[in-house]
Amino acid sequence: MKRKYSNALLWDESFLWGLMAYKALNSANLPFDLVRSEDIKNGKLENYKMLFVPGGWASNKLKSLGDTGVSEIKKFVNNGGNYLGFCGGAGLATLDSIGLLNIKRKPTKERVPSFSGRVHLNVNKHPMWNGITTALSSQRSAVRKKPTPNSQPLIPVFHAWWPSQFVVDNDDIKILASYGDALPDAFSSDLNVGDVEDNQNWQELEKVYRINLDPKRLLNEPAVVESSYGKGKVILSLIHFDTPDDINGQQVLRNLWAYLGDKQKSAEVQKRSSAEAGAIRESPLLKELELSVKDLISLGERNFLWFWRNPMLLQWRRGVRGLEYCTLYMMMKEIEEIICRGDSRIALTRHISHVKQLLIPFVEKAKRLLILERHALQKGPITYERCDDPDIQKIRAELFSESKSHGGMFKELIDEVDKLLYSIL
Repeated sequence: MKRKYSNALLWDESFLWGLMAYKALNSANLPFDLVRSEDIKNGKLENYKMLFVPGGWASNKLKSLGDTGVSEIKKFVNNGGNYLGFCGGAGLATLDSIGLLNIKRKPTKERVPSFSGRVHLNVNKHPMWNGITTALSSQRSAVRKKPTPNSQPLIPVFHAWWPSQFVVDNDDIKILASYGDALPDAFSSDLNVGDVEDNQNWQELEKVYRINLDPKRLLNEPAVVESSYGKGKVILSLIHFDTPDDINGQQVLRNLWAYLGDKQKSAEVQKRSSAEAGAIRESPLLKELELSVKDLISLGERNFLWFWRNPMLLQWRRGVRGLEYCTLYMMMKEIEEIICRGDSRIALTRHISHVKQLLIPFVEKAKRLLILERHALQKGPITYERCDDPDIQKIRAELFSESKSHGGMFKELIDEVDKLLYSIL
């Protein structure tokens, strides 16, 4: 791996979140190298200034890094390197995983596990917020509720996507931002926040769903924190500043690159990136696979199982695994688009054929599962893990195993898709 920049993005076990971060950083014109766990294990962090770890399951990232990778990250930060983690990447740095910061994550039963969407942040003075205040004044009109008397005149609006929650009991941890009110267009599980607050009672719904749902449980909880580990800085965020089309998020990313890393992208690379976007090459095999997954997404849409929240994320009904299907579709779509633009110079036919062997059977089983789940939802509530229908249980075990953090046919497939996407980026 040849180093081009002083900032590294850890690709492994990030999938959709890695792609989202990759696209956001490119949109903000910020420099970075993609690195894998093997690179870190081989000591490749020593010449970098910052390691950015995007979202994804922290437990799977930990497995991928292994003891050697964990040791290398600790050594990197202790010697003066900086660490930035979003969501799962933030969880990776807590005491539950690597332990860069002396904080923990709340157990699932004690947090709001399925919140997603726009939320106000109560921010404390820090370079990462430079330049966002004046850009936010127009956003206040999007909030149906009046601000509380104690709120700041302008409170930034950002996005959280199914975050964990921190437990901070250490005075050395600086809280850079805490949660404010959720905006009406946010969701808790598959419930629209504005609709529930206008018409229903969160407590009654929590009894039905058997999980915490009320976004007010997040109020004043830490959302972005900072501290040090040895000579290095560590910033952990449960907010996704890499959300598509988030102008304020892009400004925060630029500020973080200036604060923790290097935000200068060379003119040579910018010029080359523009030149590469010209040629178009058709790939019938890739198009076939992309259309196959697109058909799966369309099936879910016409059966009222999900809809698009933004260009990269679905909102799905409780009882189906929308994130997994969304991840597969977005990654296959990106691969097909890159190949058609002519940006890739790698012979990929054999790799794509292998992906096809895994993808087509997965999609066919997934379509059957979604129809069965659609019918089951008519009879009563189900969750991604609880359903009495033996046919549903059987197909779920084959496709995803018993694990929430990816398993079964999906894990084998998405790992191969991930390798293919990484090879062409």
